[in-house]
Amino acid sequence: MRWFDADKKKHQNLASAWVVPEPNRCVQCGICTFHCPMGIDVRRHVWRREPVKDSHCLTCGECVKRCPRGLLRFERIEDARAPIAGLEAT
Repeated sequence: MRWFDADKKKHQNLASAWVVPEPNRCVQCGICTFHCPMGIDVRRHVWRREPVKDSHCLTCGECVKRCPRGLLRFERIEDARAPIAGLEAT
């Protein structure tokens, strides 16, 4: 039976992804944090210019969906470890 193949593939993709911010355009409204079912301070991760690496993150996508400016996205963990473009340490 292949009833759950789509769900398995989605789970595999999300299990290997982090939520990555685009901090230059963030206005720190906190809507992402408000809608996180696990209570993760997503806004703090954006402010610190880092992916949401919290082990409690379910990768449910609520913060990504709710960001009014569309500044959050899922990115594979290997790709997210690279510095965010234009934000290299000076």
